[in-house]
Amino acid sequence: MNTATVFKNARLVLPDEVLLGTLAATEGRIAAIDSGSSAAPQAIDLEGDYLLPGLVEMHTDNFERHLMPRPKVHWAELPALLAHDAEIAAAGITTVFDALGVGEADPESLRGSAWNGVLATLDSCTAQDLLRADHHLHVRCELPAPNTIDLFQPFHDHPRLSLISLMDHTPGQRQWEDIEQARIYYTGKKGWSAEKFERQVAHAAELQAQYAEPHRAYFVDYCRTHGIALASHDDTTPTHVQQAHAEGASMSEFPTTVAAARTAHELGLLTVMGGPNVVRGGSHSGNVAAAELARHGLLDILSSDYVPGSLLSSVMRLVDDGLMTLPQAVATVTRNPARATGLHDRGELVAGQRADLVQVRLAEMPGGARQAVVRAVWREGRRVL
Repeated sequence: MNTATVFKNARLVLPDEVLLGTLAATEGRIAAIDSGSSAAPQAIDLEGDYLLPGLVEMHTDNFERHLMPRPKVHWAELPALLAHDAEIAAAGITTVFDALGVGEADPESLRGSAWNGVLATLDSCTAQDLLRADHHLHVRCELPAPNTIDLFQPFHDHPRLSLISLMDHTPGQRQWEDIEQARIYYTGKKGWSAEKFERQVAHAAELQAQYAEPHRAYFVDYCRTHGIALASHDDTTPTHVQQAHAEGASMSEFPTTVAAARTAHELGLLTVMGGPNVVRGGSHSGNVAAAELARHGLLDILSSDYVPGSLLSSVMRLVDDGLMTLPQAVATVTRNPARATGLHDRGELVAGQRADLVQVRLAEMPGGARQAVVRAVWREGRRVL
């Protein structure tokens, strides 16, 4: 007979309400949800803390950050993966799509390198049950780069590959419509000299003209023939979104304008925005604020992007600012990204779903602010944090 894991005195964040009650999990699945407490002696007392579905992160650069913690500094795959995985779990994320970029004209960059060793390490760690989160792959394809298709080859037919996004970071359009914002980013984060930036900008238009269209056709066809979810990236105009929709994309990642997000909504594409954008109150690239899209009812999914802890912080910011209820905000980091990537067995506190659970306490901060603090994490009923 299987013994259930019971959580009592929990504020259960259900799809449509918050219920003070009890949740029972058996064999890695949610077995029952009830109001009131439990008399079971083995029940875990959450003492009024919130119990959320495990967060689903569909676009994070965090693994890349651990693989290259400084420009030109390559870190070993195993310690990088383990550190990334631990940080992800500590943020309450139980399912993560590791976003790995392929294609970069700069041979010194991470995205201009082969990913074979990283994939082998990920597979080995999973086989040995060393990871806390459930890891999937999101390949970000830089369309104007000459080597994009070659660098994609290790991912071809990989069982973890569930999402492909199409990127074009050519300065002067999409994310980098403002050239000065691009200059700040590449000379700051990437460590480029001013001379190198000018050289790259001059060469970018030529690469885009030569490679972007055929590479786009290749990856659109790959997604269609392999059943992989497709996302557009940094849509700026309605035309960008219309093209993505015609190609079969189901998501518009980080649209830069309200017009693009509204077109995505009208065409049935889910809009993905960054948690850091919500927390900071705006885009670091000078584009549309995620909160503005939320006010227009155009925000469907939040991604932690480059700060794993931003998911929970952005959820609370949306709630505290009156833009969403707690169940609605939680859905942007659980159910919505799960469904968008074809995962129908997780993302909600509903009987039969995976027992991916996060215990969260709201800490009162000076000035009246609230901070969501992850206290414990369970994946398929097993405690991983």
